[in-house]
Parts: sequence; C-alpha cells; structure tokens
Amino acid sequence: MFKTNTHAKTISEPDTVSWAPGRGKGPDGPPEPRTEAPGRRRAPGSGVPRPGSLSAEGSPTVRPPAAAHLSDDQVAELGRELDAVRDTVLAERGDTDAAYIRKVIRWQRALEFGGRACLMGANNKLAWVAGTSMLSVAKIIENMEIGHNVLHGQWDWMRDPDIHSTTWEWDFVTPSKAWQNTHNDMHHRWTNVIGKDRDVGYNVLRVDKDQPWEPKHILNPVINAGLAPVFEWGIALYDLELDRVKTGEKSKSELMRDLKTVGMKAAKQFAKDYAATPVAAQVLTGSGKSALLATATANGLRNIWAHAVIFCGHFPEGAETFTEEMVEGETRGDWYVRQMIGSANISGSKAMHFMTGNLSHQVEHHLFPDLPSNRYAEVAVKVREICERYGLPYNIGPLHKQVGSTWGKIFRLALPDRK
Repeated sequence: MFKTNTHAKTISEPDTVSWAPGRGKGPDGPPEPRTEAPGRRRAPGSGVPRPGSLSAEGSPTVRPPAAAHLSDDQVAELGRELDAVRDTVLAERGDTDAAYIRKVIRWQRALEFGGRACLMGANNKLAWVAGTSMLSVAKIIENMEIGHNVLHGQWDWMRDPDIHSTTWEWDFVTPSKAWQNTHNDMHHRWTNVIGKDRDVGYNVLRVDKDQPWEPKHILNPVINAGLAPVFEWGIALYDLELDRVKTGEKSKSELMRDLKTVGMKAAKQFAKDYAATPVAAQVLTGSGKSALLATATANGLRNIWAHAVIFCGHFPEGAETFTEEMVEGETRGDWYVRQMIGSANISGSKAMHFMTGNLSHQVEHHLFPDLPSNRYAEVAVKVREICERYGLPYNIGPLHKQVGSTWGKIFRLALPDRK
C-alpha cells in the first residue's frame, strides 16, 4: 500500500479543503481545515470556517421539482448509497493513484519546458506552432487536471508537501487561497442556489430565469464572448468579491489585502510569460516578439478551454437551479440530490476527460470533490445507476451539445422574459 511521506503533513490532518458533507466534525459537518483563505469567515460558535450546515434528518422546506417525488426515507437511503461509493474509493486509493498524479505532473512540466524551449526560435513557423501547442496543452493540464484538483485536497492524503492543497500555487492569475474561498467553500456548499451561489452568472451574466432581467443583460453574449479569452483575469476580479465590499460584508482593508495578493500573483505570471520567455528568445535568436505572441496565444487558448468546460458544468439546459427555501432544512441526502440535478456532464473519450481535468464528470465531482479525479470515470457508472433508480435526471451530452446549450441559454436570457 501507499506509504506515508514522513517529511510531509502529519497524518492527523484532514483529507479535504472542499466543502462536502463530511463526517469528521459532528453528524454533518466537514473536517476542520488546515488554513483559512482570504475573506473566509467562521460560522459563529462552530470553530469551522465553512458556510452553512446540514440537518441530521427531515427534509428542506420545499424539495426541488426534479426530486419532489422522493420521500425523506428515500433521500436518506440515497445518501447512504452515495456514502458507500465514496467510502469504497477512499479505502482503495493508494500507490496507483499516487503514481498517476506524479506522472501527470512530470509530463506537464516536460511539455511546458519543451514548449518554452521551442519558442526560443519562435521566428521559425514550425517552432512557433510546436511551442505554442505544447505550452497551451501544458497550461490546460496544469489548470484542469492538476491545479484544480490539488486545490480541492484530492491528493492531500499522500502527505506530499509538493502536491498539497495548502502549498500548491497554480498557473492562473487568481491566487490559490482566494479561489479556494469562493469555489471550494461557497460554490460547492451552495451549488446553484440563487442568492447564495455567486458562481451563478459570476455577478455579470444572467444564466437563469429566476435572476431578474435588467437592461444590461442585453450584453450577455458580448460579455461572455469577451470573458472567454481572458477568463483567468475575470476569475481573479470575481474572487476579489467586490459585490461583498459594496454591501459591507467585506471590509476595505480586506479588499486592499486581497488586491495586493492578486497584484503579486499577476506580476509573477507576467514575468514568466511576458518577460522571461520573450526576453530569452530575443537574446538567443531575435524571436522576442514572436515568443510574446505565442505565450499570449497559449494563455488565451487555455482560458477559452477552461471557460467552455466550466460553463458546461452548471449552465446547460436541464441543470437545475434552486431557491433558498429548497435548502432550508436540507439533509445530507438532499445535498447530494442537489449536486446531481444541478450539475451537468460531458461525454467523450478518455483524452477529452483528461483535458477537462475530469470536470467532464461534473456530477461526480460535485458529489465527491475530494476524491482523486482519476476515479471519477468508475464512480460515474454507479452514480448514473443510482440516478436512474431514484428517478433523477442525469444531465450528460457531448461537448458541442453542452456548449451550444449554454450559449443558447445566454442568448435567450439576454432578452426580457415574455409575459
């Protein structure tokens, strides 16, 4: 079996920094996390900086329409079945999983090195295409299959300080800790709850009919098209939580602290992609301008891909949204149900799943955000069978269909609702 790294984190530390209905602290609360991200607030009296809590029994005030046919007992049993799926993976993970993530990291770094090396001669068209392609793929893999999943704590159990949610800083402008706050904590707890999940439209888009229409939403398609190639910068701005500063929930001193952190991260990203690589290419072969265009292209392609994959996770037709009364009194089983009917998967090849960071298995990721991503494909078979048996929708389709569905909704909701 996998041996603990004695130089890494202690074995007593929890295995996740993602919000999930864990059983480490009380009947429904998640384990005590190791670190507190910027802007993260502790629940009064709980000692656990995780928003919200789950009821031990009963049901929410109103169940979502897609789950209205389920009784409390059925939801509780569904929860136990999904717990069993999770526990099986936790019991089996070991050497093979550890070898997988380490191999992915080695190949990603080799791709990035090879790409930047090719760009030293970027004036040559073949070198430019090869370098840009390798660097684009390397950035996508780092963001999707490595960074996103490491920051969810999926590999913390290895106790490797170099592959750990508290130490990993990804190749993305937004700092890891800020993203863990808005994504791991808030989005994964309040998935698709209008008024609580700030990821519903990211404060700029209308992506659900229950969001009141405003004249500015006419620009929905334009904003979304402009957001795609600069997605990492949009997320960095979003993670500053400017809307919370406006309402007084976040202080100006906290904002200034976060602005400084983002500035430092942005400077590092600029230095690596828009200074170091082009300058080296200029000195060696006079290819500085071509190398600069290549690194900008690689970042743009990575951003467009990440935008497409992430928007397919919750915005296609059929992905449910929820009112606050639907989560009032929510149990562990109800939380599971909401993740399943509020998320959408992408069908495709193993290569496609890998390049999405296995977020093509968005349903499974939202059920089990702290399980190793390489296990989602096998888990998906069981989850789909459970959905069918309990009469719950399992939203899945090829990439072009899910992307088209998402864009169709964005165009439609840009217009006022028909009366």
